[in-house]
Amino acid sequence: MGENLIEKIRKELLEMQDLPYRDFHAKLMPTVDKDTVIGIRVPILRKYARTLAKEEEIGSFFSDLPHKYFEENNVHAFLIEQIRDFEKCLEETEKFLPYIDNWATCDMMSPKIFKKHKEQLLVSVRRWITSDETYTVRYGIGMLMQHFLDEDFREEYLELVSGIRSQEYYINMMIAWYFATALAKQYEKTLPYIEEKRLDDWTHNKAIQKSCESYRITQEQKAYLRTLKVKKVRVQKNKTEENECRR
Repeated sequence: MGENLIEKIRKELLEMQDLPYRDFHAKLMPTVDKDTVIGIRVPILRKYARTLAKEEEIGSFFSDLPHKYFEENNVHAFLIEQIRDFEKCLEETEKFLPYIDNWATCDMMSPKIFKKHKEQLLVSVRRWITSDETYTVRYGIGMLMQHFLDEDFREEYLELVSGIRSQEYYINMMIAWYFATALAKQYEKTLPYIEEKRLDDWTHNKAIQKSCESYRITQEQKAYLRTLKVKKVRVQKNKTEENECRR
């Protein structure tokens, strides 16, 4: 029965294929083999995942890792989002994280139940950001950015993220996004980390760039931030900067 469900899911995903969209979206994910991208828009996948959540044998799909297609990974992420029990949701997240191989799937997965269990989530976040897996680290930073920059903000979280050192583009890009968002939400607390150049040079400049692109940063703040940029930074090449449409 489980195998039949997996075959059914794959067949139905292939029937939803949009080839022009596949060609466009695949260019944004250089870490993903284009042949593993079917080409289905996110709202369609989310709607499809809601119907799958009712399947009695859906556990077989959760266990069928690694998946063959990019969209199967995204459906997996959207199914995890629907789990209402925190412990179960966290368990399935932990199982799935090592199989994430791209920024898009990583950034799409945001279970609503996490908002109600932030202290417990924080324990996992601290562990994720010390992982050897690129997208596990990125996911941990993303969760800090999403859940801990408003009323639950503590300055120690800036310290946690600024302490991450990596040669991975997709980790450094998320660090930059974290600090750009932190500047928008907690400017006074975050600014010293930029003034003191607590990030590596490339990430430092990227954080400033993203801040200056934000409507949540004032013109005066942008002008000052531009004076803090580091000159003659070696560009990280051969990467396609992700389309941050999720924001």
